[in-house]
Amino acid sequence: MRITRTRAVAGFAATALMLTLTACSTGGTEEETEAGAIDLASQVGYMEDYAAGETFVASEPVQFSLLYRDHPNYPFKADWSIVKHLEEDNNVTFEFENVPLADLAQKRAVLINSGDAPEIMPVTYPGDEVQFIGGGALLPISDYLEYMPNLQQKIEDWDLQEEFDAQKQADGKFYMIPGIHEAAKPQYSIAIRQDLWDKADLDHPKTYEEFAEQLAVIKEQNPDLAYPMTDRWSINGPIEATLQTAGPNFGTVAGWGYGLGLQWNADEETYVYAGASDEYKSLVEYFNGLVTDGLLDPEAVTQEDEQATAKIGSGQVAAIATNDQVINEYRAALEESGVEGAVLKQIVVPGGPAGDFISGGTRRESGLMFSAEVAESDHLLAMLQYVDWMYYSDEGLEFAKWGVEGETFTREGDKRVLLDDIKWGSLGDPDAPKLLNADFGYYNGVWSIAHGSTAELDKSMLSDEVVEFIDGMNAVKEELPIPPTVAYSEVDQEMAGLQQTALQDIVSQNTAKFILGDRPMSEWDAYVAELEGAGMQEYVDRANAAAGLAG
Repeated sequence: MRITRTRAVAGFAATALMLTLTACSTGGTEEETEAGAIDLASQVGYMEDYAAGETFVASEPVQFSLLYRDHPNYPFKADWSIVKHLEEDNNVTFEFENVPLADLAQKRAVLINSGDAPEIMPVTYPGDEVQFIGGGALLPISDYLEYMPNLQQKIEDWDLQEEFDAQKQADGKFYMIPGIHEAAKPQYSIAIRQDLWDKADLDHPKTYEEFAEQLAVIKEQNPDLAYPMTDRWSINGPIEATLQTAGPNFGTVAGWGYGLGLQWNADEETYVYAGASDEYKSLVEYFNGLVTDGLLDPEAVTQEDEQATAKIGSGQVAAIATNDQVINEYRAALEESGVEGAVLKQIVVPGGPAGDFISGGTRRESGLMFSAEVAESDHLLAMLQYVDWMYYSDEGLEFAKWGVEGETFTREGDKRVLLDDIKWGSLGDPDAPKLLNADFGYYNGVWSIAHGSTAELDKSMLSDEVVEFIDGMNAVKEELPIPPTVAYSEVDQEMAGLQQTALQDIVSQNTAKFILGDRPMSEWDAYVAELEGAGMQEYVDRANAAAGLAG
């Protein structure tokens, strides 16, 4: 079962993504058709019979300029297998603009603003493109979806129309294409000391209320614990991962998911400001209650991640926010500390007062944007076909993730298995001398957006434990519908951005104070008045107008 959509009333954020599917829908206007028209007589390298499911092989050698994000864990090598096979098997080479990971955002902005942007710019997250649209530096890729049959097919087959519609800009076009998943791939929740839960004869909590009750039991039965729970990811705001995952279940948005700070009121069909809502208040009150009752470590709201890891690793606490990777860091810390019998388990995110939800739009990942200048190139069509095959075809996705059968992996029935001398993550022989990414270039976000897309491929490199968590989430969670797009004009975008920053600072600071009890919940109304004084209503009115809900 996959996470299903629902029209239930619950709040969640509008994102800064603004896209539409104008070019791939039927019945488009003549102007829209002309906008994406390509003069085939001027094009080279494209396949005349290219279609969904066909391998892209350029009809003559083509070279595309590519902004390459150079990751320190697998530094770029010109002789990588993936680079060689793209040249030998697909007739594609690249003019690389190599940029260190740490400098990517800054360098990309410099290149785009100077007019020197490479044609293809991967590792672009939805929203990254917004700042560059006004200057005309980006290709309106929505005009060209008719040339990308694999992407079109997956949009239709996987019911992704809303995810793409949610990204349109004020001009009705979109300027980046995201990586996509067939099914949501949740990562974050809470890790618990399963051994202590078993000792207390406790099942995994179905709701946050039940989770609080269980933390109280763990505290009573294990008096040597400093606290039942601590937390991490509080560097830029209080317990941001935990608040993000909890938010939809309380009917709001919070933490990393705070976005524009807009909460959709489905009953009224309008946006309200999340940080001032009753739902957000309920969320804050819950975590304040955990601190007040001695169930949540107060230092969790501000501590460094290393401090949090040390606490779970030394056995001082029994629960902490996690994802499918850092849980292994906790396990290593527990082993190093010699905590006997400790077993960690990542649980399904509990439900809350609003229901059992996960935010809408969770099937999008980082993707690509393109230089506007490629529209004048003689290889535009070849580039569109290559991108469509590489990033959206089943064949291209498997190639980018696993490599070449016989060279990097083999098959055992329906299962792919790395060759004996290759490893990646938990796969393969731990003593194998080669890494799939560092030595071959595969499983590389530059060529493998979403690291799978199909549900099967997404899970193909995950441990049984992680698959169990994803399946558990998909079995009980409903995906909230995506609300109307907030498509600001360039002028409104600038003003909204300034107000958004000021309002979010107030929310973040006071969320921490309320949770810790440094500011009593009795001052909630005064806090809301502070938001009003910072232009909250004007901000919300502008957002509703930009979403076509006012005026």
